[in-house]
Amino acid sequence: MVKNRDLLAIGHSAHDYIIRVPEFPKANFSAPITNMKTFNGGAAANVACVGAKLGLKTSLVSAVGGDFKKTEYYESMQNLGIDTDSLIIVPGEATPTAFVLTDDNDDQISYFYWGAAKEFAQSKVPVKAIENAEAVHLATGDPEFNWKCSQEAKNQDLLVSFDPGQDLGMYDTKKLVDVIENTTILFGNHHEIERILDALEVDLNGLRQMGPKIIVKTCGANGCEIYSSEEKIKIDAIPTEAVDPTGAGDSYRAGFLSRFLNGETLEESAKFASSVSSFIIQHQGCQTNMPTFDEAFERMSEFY
Repeated sequence: MVKNRDLLAIGHSAHDYIIRVPEFPKANFSAPITNMKTFNGGAAANVACVGAKLGLKTSLVSAVGGDFKKTEYYESMQNLGIDTDSLIIVPGEATPTAFVLTDDNDDQISYFYWGAAKEFAQSKVPVKAIENAEAVHLATGDPEFNWKCSQEAKNQDLLVSFDPGQDLGMYDTKKLVDVIENTTILFGNHHEIERILDALEVDLNGLRQMGPKIIVKTCGANGCEIYSSEEKIKIDAIPTEAVDPTGAGDSYRAGFLSRFLNGETLEESAKFASSVSSFIIQHQGCQTNMPTFDEAFERMSEFY
């Protein structure tokens, strides 16, 4: 069949409360909030929106509240050309909401209200949306639903990328293995990759033998490392004054996939991804400063 979507992102769309504190308080203590704003977010939606801004034809499967189609967030998705036909609308429930606290060391703690996203557990696999895509990206979301979607995508011989993110703790060992076995590209920051290695009691080579042909480990200001059967690649981050690191990882994934799906090398895909994420961290919010392809390419070309 003719596919009309480059990338399907599966997982959360959310309203993000981005909160700055000088330091995280101990239990039974409080800390002052120095800044708080509300933004559009959710890991899957971030990938879909940033990818669309870069020129990918993206689609999105998220579970959202009954009033979501009346929101500015939904309107912005439509303006980006994202296919939202497979959204799971849950009347009477709120769209997921994230509270992301960042301290002066740029460490983060997140609280997440699932709301409508609890419906993932009872939802059917979006077979038509998967059939209509060249690749599927599994972001934070329900582990069982992500596994079923990964199985369907693998059965259709699609590229599957997987980023459990801060939901990694929701995966028991068996379910984590089940999804990883269906994965082509595994994304994670250095903390998450180490937690996966520890949980599965393997090294990076052992992890790749379980399924992923490519492992992409992001290391914040220290750049990223990419592992494949052919090589290990280390790419420096583009030095950027960070206003807010929230969403940097999702934008990196979108940037990487936008080039890799268009036939670029791992190295070029990683350099472009680094450029994309450098725009995101310059402003508060995951989708506030999304670059166009030309803007990201120009910055990449100037640095590397």
